[in-house]
Amino acid sequence: MTSSTFEILLNNKSSIKITLWGEQSDENSILKIDAAEAFENGEAEIQIKEGLSYEYQLESGYSFDSHELIKTSRSNSNSGRIVPNIYVGTISFDILNEERQKCGVLKLEVRSVKTDYRGDYRMMLEDITEKCTDLILQHSSPVTQLLETDFEQDPSTLYQRFAFIKSVLDSEEFKDAIHKIVINPVTKWMTVEAERDIRNLKRFDSNVMRQISGSSNRINIPEFHTLNQKGILRTLPQKINSYSKKESIDTPENKFVKYALESFLDLVGKIKIIVDTKTRLHSEAAILEDQLEQFLNHSVFKEVSRLNTLPLNSPVLQRKEGYREVFRAWLMFELAAKLVWHGGDDVYSAGKRDVAKLYEYWLFFKLLDIVNEIFNIKPKGLDQLITPINKNVIGGTLGLNLKGGKRIAIEGTYKNEIRNLKIEFSFNRSFSGKKEYPSGGSWTKDMRPDYTLSIWPEAISQEEAEREELIVHIHFDAKYKVENLKELFGDDPENDANEENIQNSLNKEKEEEAKGNFKRVDLLKMHAYKDAIRRTGGVYVLYPGKSNEPYSKKGFHEILPGLGAFAIRPDKANDGSLEVKQFLNEVVRHFLNRASQREKAAYRTYDIHKDSLSDEVHEPIPEAYGNNRSLMPDETFVLVAFYKSEEQLKWIEENGLYNLRTGSNRGSLNLDCGVTSVRYLLLHGNNETKTARLIKLNDKGPRIFSKQDMVLKNYPNPRGEFYLVYKIENEVEEEFKDKIWDITKLKNYQTGRGSGMPFSVTLSQLMKAIVKD
Repeated sequence: MTSSTFEILLNNKSSIKITLWGEQSDENSILKIDAAEAFENGEAEIQIKEGLSYEYQLESGYSFDSHELIKTSRSNSNSGRIVPNIYVGTISFDILNEERQKCGVLKLEVRSVKTDYRGDYRMMLEDITEKCTDLILQHSSPVTQLLETDFEQDPSTLYQRFAFIKSVLDSEEFKDAIHKIVINPVTKWMTVEAERDIRNLKRFDSNVMRQISGSSNRINIPEFHTLNQKGILRTLPQKINSYSKKESIDTPENKFVKYALESFLDLVGKIKIIVDTKTRLHSEAAILEDQLEQFLNHSVFKEVSRLNTLPLNSPVLQRKEGYREVFRAWLMFELAAKLVWHGGDDVYSAGKRDVAKLYEYWLFFKLLDIVNEIFNIKPKGLDQLITPINKNVIGGTLGLNLKGGKRIAIEGTYKNEIRNLKIEFSFNRSFSGKKEYPSGGSWTKDMRPDYTLSIWPEAISQEEAEREELIVHIHFDAKYKVENLKELFGDDPENDANEENIQNSLNKEKEEEAKGNFKRVDLLKMHAYKDAIRRTGGVYVLYPGKSNEPYSKKGFHEILPGLGAFAIRPDKANDGSLEVKQFLNEVVRHFLNRASQREKAAYRTYDIHKDSLSDEVHEPIPEAYGNNRSLMPDETFVLVAFYKSEEQLKWIEENGLYNLRTGSNRGSLNLDCGVTSVRYLLLHGNNETKTARLIKLNDKGPRIFSKQDMVLKNYPNPRGEFYLVYKIENEVEEEFKDKIWDITKLKNYQTGRGSGMPFSVTLSQLMKAIVKD
């Protein structure tokens, strides 16, 4: 157990001590960072880790006010436990004196277990801002952009709007853009006018000649000068206005950059004034204000005058490196300042920095881009993401409707020459456990994966596709705190399992569970989605790992059904999305295969369960294994057929054949699957309604014999032109021996002259006609 003692400055400038003990043996569970580093990152100096527990001890006479993350000791009010759970960010605990009056504040920074969460947080927020800007700027955007913002109108959303703005201005891309501009600013050649002594002129043009002849402030030309002697000129102007070209940085584009920086600075300054000086928002605004002032103090901007008009159509702003990034940042800034994110409270309300929740939101946009690219669709429903708030108010805000627990569904159609498919990408889609089969939903409790990709044929509705087993759901779940596959699947998911390894792995898991670490929960959750949600084709974990090697387990022989994991992370150079794209490309090829095993299995499921009732068999029949593996009572057919004489029965037994006439005459039958794929033959004679003559047939199916073929086989008196002939294989299984069947109990049996008509029944139906003793 590690411990650290810190001094806390109270309101009266005195100080008290607090001691923290980390309950886990983690050397970095309690840290105190430098004040400059804390200020730069907008954090508290004393830092602890999420997911861990800490004991604390204040000096006697002091205690903490009640707080959801504090459990005060019953025996001593100045001690207890701090349990941050999954909270990440700055938390403030009010310190009370003996009179229960507030006398100070303890600020703790709860760090994420991920060491690089600061950079991840900043980059993901920047990406979300950029994506929202793209959506707002789309031609089909339902709002008119008014580039004015009044932060005082809605102080409850102040921090989350500032977080958007900060993500734009605090990015490395923006800083690099300013650096490129100041070292290589755009210039233009300007004509400069200056008065010069006429004696210093070296070049004469028409403008100079006009000034020589007409300018005032003239001096006399000496009498001995040629011009005077010849009477051409007697006086000359003392000064001449000359014009020259000079390179200047006072261009419209540089004026715009200066204007943008001043706009940023002005707005950040207003935020700083509005908020309490003790809040994280104030400190972060101060950091950003200082950074912007440094940019504006560069010598380049001292030579640039004020902007009169916005040069929005300037090719330099739209294309030149550095300028285009600032121009885009300005657009993002203006729009982000107006954007209210309804899910923002989940990420950064009250000083929180829930990087895991932000990762979940960030992945939504990443997956949306991937789905649009792979399936080449123009999605419907994007207008659900950005909607106007207070439409009737000039300068009204915009809402980003991305919030945990709220479903967003984006739908499109994938067009292909082989087949057209409907695609739906959902965030937080719920699968109800209250819907009965065959409706979509869960078999048990309600389930809600983070993201669901649903695919079904274009020609039918999603509800119909659910009923007919024609839809497939692929689920993705975000796990920011998973760093590698070992955490999720064990030491080496590819190694062949043996009993010893399995036992060792399970023993380790039991030890971890005893310590309160439930790493297996994420894996079990994957299986829960796969097994509980109807028509699930695959479940995949998304985590911000460094490896680009995906882990995928195919359920059988094809890409679906399956389980797996993909590393996808906030990284400008390589975010891991390529591997997800490759996976979805395989999914596309899989759906274009019209003879896939998954399609067959889906049809079998539909065919089996389309009727609520099925035949029951409570009689002994052969076990379905080995050569009899396909012996399914409802799909095994028996031909109930007639022999007309003892002579024909003798021929059947001697030749191992049984024949049926074909054609349109009486006694022939339709060649349906119940006739062509029969597995058994039940023979009966004239006036014989109870029979034990069950014969097993060759499973290769019947053959066609001509009348001449039957003559060569010594068939007695063949009258038909063609015959359907079955080959008798061998004796029936033990379970069927000594059984007698009453054919009058069979559904298709006919009385009178029709009693000799052949007909087929399933084995399930046949077993109901057994004659009981």
